[in-house]
Amino acid sequence: MTDIASNISLLKTQIPSSVKLVAVSKTKPVGAILTAYNSGQRYFGENRVQELLNKVDLLPRDIEWHLIGHLQSNKVKYIVPFINMIQSVDSFKLLKNINSEASKINRVVDCLLQIHIASEETKFGFSMKELFEMAESQEFLNIKHVRICGVMGMATFTSDTGQVSKEFRYLADCFNSLKNRYFAGNHHFKEISMGMSGDYEIALKEGSTIVRIGSIIFGDRK
Repeated sequence: MTDIASNISLLKTQIPSSVKLVAVSKTKPVGAILTAYNSGQRYFGENRVQELLNKVDLLPRDIEWHLIGHLQSNKVKYIVPFINMIQSVDSFKLLKNINSEASKINRVVDCLLQIHIASEETKFGFSMKELFEMAESQEFLNIKHVRICGVMGMATFTSDTGQVSKEFRYLADCFNSLKNRYFAGNHHFKEISMGMSGDYEIALKEGSTIVRIGSIIFGDRK
């Protein structure tokens, strides 16, 4: 039996208080999320829109929900009314779609730009070239209902800690480059979301401000 409360409490001794711990609750039942909530956890991450929609009304209203999985444009309208942060904005098309849906309800949605840092082609994300082109376009300047708060990335799934470290360092460099060029005066642009159960310690060394942790909290997925 996984002791969720103890796991969270142990993690919080290992993570600086300045770093946000997002508990990845995908595939986990409402009861497990409530246990984490009752131990003080308030930030939860879900991968799939439908699964999130099935849970949100059954759980306390003060939970801060983060969408961390690949988001399809046709699902944006379902989460825009309540989502606290979309961490996985991986294309300009998706960003414009979020802006459009948020403008209909006069809401500003916090988002992170997902950058492709891994060697696997299957992972999603912008290249820096795409981000520079986007940031310098007139269309980007017209976006008023999205607040870009930083970057997110997923390292290669490998036992080579040197490679993981290098990829996280690259993400931190991308953040600094974007901050200096386009977001210098923007105090909202401050987050580097990197690090999961298998590599969060490396991510913290490389400057992560948000870690996304599932199995260490809830136990391995069935």
